[in-house]
Amino acid sequence: MTADLSHLDSLQTRLSHERVRHANAETNGERLWRAVWVAQLEREVAREREFLGLSAATATVDAMSDDELLRELGA
Repeated sequence: MTADLSHLDSLQTRLSHERVRHANAETNGERLWRAVWVAQLEREVAREREFLGLSAATATVDAMSDDELLRELGA
């Protein structure tokens, strides 16, 4: 029996779309909150991959607090 990857596929599609929206953001404020959404989706994808046994380690951003992440993003 193979793992159901539909949730991972959905998350990766959402992440891809949000990265495009972030790249096309028109204001600094919009860029900031879209960057946070991208980071959250990246963490969610990493956790899903780990849950499915597709990744031995979680992504670096997964280990960061929200404050650390915002500092890295220049907020």
